[in-house]
Amino acid sequence: MMLSEPSAVAEALARERYLADHALATAVYLAGELEQPLLLEGEAGVGKTEVAKALAGATGARLIRLQCHEGIDVHNALYDWDYARQLLHLRGGSEEPLYSERFLLRRPLLEALESEGPTVLLIDEIDRADDEFEAFLLELLSEFQVSIPELGTVKAPSRPLVVITSNRTRELHDALKRRCLYHWIDYPAPERERAIVEARLPGVPDEIAARVCEAVTRLRGEDLYKLPGVGETIAWAQALLALDDAELEDTLGVALKVREDIDRVRERGVLSGV
Repeated sequence: MMLSEPSAVAEALARERYLADHALATAVYLAGELEQPLLLEGEAGVGKTEVAKALAGATGARLIRLQCHEGIDVHNALYDWDYARQLLHLRGGSEEPLYSERFLLRRPLLEALESEGPTVLLIDEIDRADDEFEAFLLELLSEFQVSIPELGTVKAPSRPLVVITSNRTRELHDALKRRCLYHWIDYPAPERERAIVEARLPGVPDEIAARVCEAVTRLRGEDLYKLPGVGETIAWAQALLALDDAELEDTLGVALKVREDIDRVRERGVLSGV
């Protein structure tokens, strides 16, 4: 599944319209070469999740995504039993064991372990999960196998490429970080962001791409509750395309999602002259 060198990774991701710099392409390459999970941290909206999606698309791998959330546990992430079918099975008087493959509900982690072809496992927003789940994940990623008491041990026939993302709403434990390669994704420089907009919106007029990227750069220089990510930059350019001719301040709600931020930007005239 993996490509021959970092430059080949960057080219493959670019074909999926994801523009990775050399450092990120190197981290992705090493994650595949060394068979280690890749932990991507950065502010929300900088494109961490899109790395896994673009990598799967570029290599033809199957993408399996586990979206973490508060309270996530083994039953959400690994496997569970189809209790409704088991109950019907009991009522029907069948002698087939209740805990068999037939009644097993595979969650994303088990699907990734059992997948035989090239697979990218995306564990998204691990910082939303609690310490207990993080400890479980550490054990799973150490051996790439899991024991299901009723069925035995499931071991991955080949290791999936694991991408873990975190918005850093809390610090992850050092034990998990030691298992991973690490890369911080920052907001792109204006020139790179403009190239991203042009890659995602082929044919976008130069004036719109330039205006939006300059506006976003100004917004990120302000003390706001929620800074716009790359996704908002692309959406803003799309909005201006749809409106044909519009003032940036009239479409602030595309880039900013907090009322106080919009009020602050308008009061300060942040976008004046853009």
